[in-house]
Formats: sequence, structure tokens, C-alpha cells
Amino acid sequence: MQFTAESVLALAPDAASAKAANGLTKPAQWPLLGASEAAVWGECQGSSRYQTQVDLSGPSFRCSCPSRKFPCKHGLALLMLWAKNPGQFQQGEPPAWVSEWLQSRVQRSQEKEAKQREKAAQKAANPKSEESAQKSEQKRWTRIEKGTLELQQWLTDQIAQGLGQLTTDSRHAWDTMAARLVDAQAPGLATRLRYAAEALLDGPHWPENVLRRLGLLQLACDAVRRRDALDEGASADLRALLGWPLDKDSLLVQAEQVSDEWQVLGVIQEERDNRLLERRVWLHGIHTDQRAWLLDHTVAGRLFESSWVALGTVQATLVFYPSAAPLRALVVSSQTSALPGQAAAQPLASTPEQEWQRLAQRVAANPWSHLHPLRCSAATLHYDAQAQEGHQFHLQWGDMALPLQLHTSDGWALLALSGGQPLTVQGEWDGASLRPLSALGPEGFWIWTPRA
Repeated sequence: MQFTAESVLALAPDAASAKAANGLTKPAQWPLLGASEAAVWGECQGSSRYQTQVDLSGPSFRCSCPSRKFPCKHGLALLMLWAKNPGQFQQGEPPAWVSEWLQSRVQRSQEKEAKQREKAAQKAANPKSEESAQKSEQKRWTRIEKGTLELQQWLTDQIAQGLGQLTTDSRHAWDTMAARLVDAQAPGLATRLRYAAEALLDGPHWPENVLRRLGLLQLACDAVRRRDALDEGASADLRALLGWPLDKDSLLVQAEQVSDEWQVLGVIQEERDNRLLERRVWLHGIHTDQRAWLLDHTVAGRLFESSWVALGTVQATLVFYPSAAPLRALVVSSQTSALPGQAAAQPLASTPEQEWQRLAQRVAANPWSHLHPLRCSAATLHYDAQAQEGHQFHLQWGDMALPLQLHTSDGWALLALSGGQPLTVQGEWDGASLRPLSALGPEGFWIWTPRA
């Protein structure tokens, strides 16, 4: 597998780690550099000698340093050295500290798969467990119904009073209502209410934004009341909205598997409350023309189980969460991958009309879907100094001008990449603006990287 400096830096958890890794790419700092078909490894000489290793199939990282960031600067630097000059690495069998780690990764993967199958089989063979689960489910629905009735009355009160009566102090009352929804075992609705509160008095169009978000909450209340009339897909979307947990082990075993060569449209990692890291990976099936969304969480300082590089391609098998418009997925297995710069297959270009039709169908099927993958082919980037801060760059795509959530320096980098020519830009659409995560242009490619 071939790497580039850009694809390696895209794996950095933040800008500081990327900068520190660049400072460690001097071969003199690495008295030991080795490589095999499966991994690269090395020892970095700093205040101590740190043993660093990278499983190329992920890539996945491990280092003996005390850093709480993953990948750490040593792992990134090692992979950058490999990308720049693999001839510096001594080919051969890995030492014991590398081979033991590689074997343990394979063993954990096998044990995890076996455990999933065993758990699913036990659940299917135990009718008492199923009966207990049904009783627990009914109790939860009872609490949710009471919570949504209270929410509906609260929504009615807000509209009756008028949004013009809201002030910056109103946020406390909204937080109180959100806490009651958590108590009613509907944490997903609490999250959506807090999301609506974020729009309060924020910008000139805040009443419109607040009403739109409150309208979706009212729709959720209606759906809970009429849940027995919903079809299987809509019912699954409602449960996901409420924050109802799904048995991933059963899903991996029972759901239909979709195998394809998946292009990684983009990867974004953000820190949530309580040092929780959220990672979103957007995929496009080259042969199935199917989009997929991988959502993972970990505590800050802990490593995600796998790594994904924007604009790379991965031969993988996925299963999709039940939905009226399936998008979120889990990885069953992955085999080979190709990174940007290699001769990998690319999805066929689609027109703006085709992309919007795809998005419209998804929203019509699941109105609570919040983020959507968008692939803008043959689009031109423009800069407007008079535009609202944070949206000074926009993408002219067909007869539409899409505002971009883009850091100023990234915007200029994209303009340089385009050379004034059309780009293919891929990112997240939130209903109002596009957050670019990757781009392809006549001068190469661009990948979003975190900023300090």
C-alpha cells in the first residue's frame, strides 16, 4: 500500500499533532526503521526511545509513548517517513514486540466475531429473554409517551407566547425541558431540543431556524402517538430519533450484507461533551451507487478501532441500520484498500439534479435525518468578501450557489487547487450549508484536516 504525506496528515487528531509529526520526520531521529508487507515499525529517539508500529491494513497505530492522542506524533511521523522514502526501512520479519501486537489484533477480531454470533444465537434460543425484553420495551414506551405529551404541551406554550418573547435567558427553560425528556428515556429528543435552542437569537434568520427544528419535534410527538401505524422503516427511524439502543451484534449477524469497493468521501472527527470523540465517515459504493455513513465514538485519548482516509477506497462488506432510507452502516469486514494518488476507481459524476433528487428522497423517507453526504461534480469555488463570516466561500454548482462551512486558509487552498477550473467537492450538507471534507481538482486533491 502506498501512502502520501497528505493522506497521513489527514489521520492526525488535531493540527498540533500534525505539526509535531512533521518535526519528527528526520531519519537521524529513528535509529531503527523496519518494514514488512503487513506493518512498519521503528524506534524514535527523544527523551526516551519509543517503540512505534503501524499495521498497514488499517492503518492502525501503537506506540510506547505516554501520549493520550491517537495516532500520536511518533506514529504519524513513522508513516510519513515510509510514505516519503520506503527505501530507508529495513525489509524483514518484524521483531517480537511487533509480531505479537499484529497477532493479538487478528485474535481480537476473530474473538469479537465469534462473540457476536454466540450472543445472537443465545438470544434467538431463549424465549424468556425475549419476553422480558418485550415487557421492558413496553415500560419504556409508556414513559416516552408521557414525555412526548409534556413536550407537545411545552411546544404549544412556546408558540402561543410567540418567539418574539424569547431572550438569551430562555435557554435555561429549554434545558429543563430537555432534562425531562432524558428522564422519560427519550435522550434523542433531548438532543434535538438542545439543537433547536442553539439557534435562539443566532443570526438574522433565527426564528425560521428555530421553528423548523421545533416543527420536527412536533412531528416526533405525532409519530410516537401513531407509532402502531408506522411501517418497519419509519418505526426504525423513530426509535433512532428517540435514542433507542440497537443490538449491534444481532444487526451484524442478521442484516443483509452489502459488499463493494467504497470510496471514502470524507472523514470528520469532533469532540463532544465529557471528552467524547465522535467520528463520521462518509462512503460511496462505486458499483452499488450506495451511500453509507459510519458513526463511531471513543473517549478522548483512546484509539478508534480502524482508520479511514478521505478519497481512499476500501473493499469492504457493510450492514445497514434499519431505516426508511438506509444510510448509517457497520463494517462487517474490510480487505484491501487504496489511498489517494493510487489508480483507484472513482464514482461516476452525477448532475446537481441527480444529487438533489437523491437527497430529497432520503429526507422525504426520513424527515429527521440531519446530515447528508453531498458530492458536487464540476463545481467552481468563489470568494465573497462581503458575505457573512464563516460563509465567505461558496460553491457554484449548476444554477445553485452553496454556502460553505470553510476555514479561510482552507478556502484559499481549494482556490489554488482549482486554478479557476471546476472541482469535485464532497462533504456534509446540513440543510443550509456544505462542510467540505475532500476535493479533487486539476492540480491534485485536498483533504480536510482538523485545526487547533
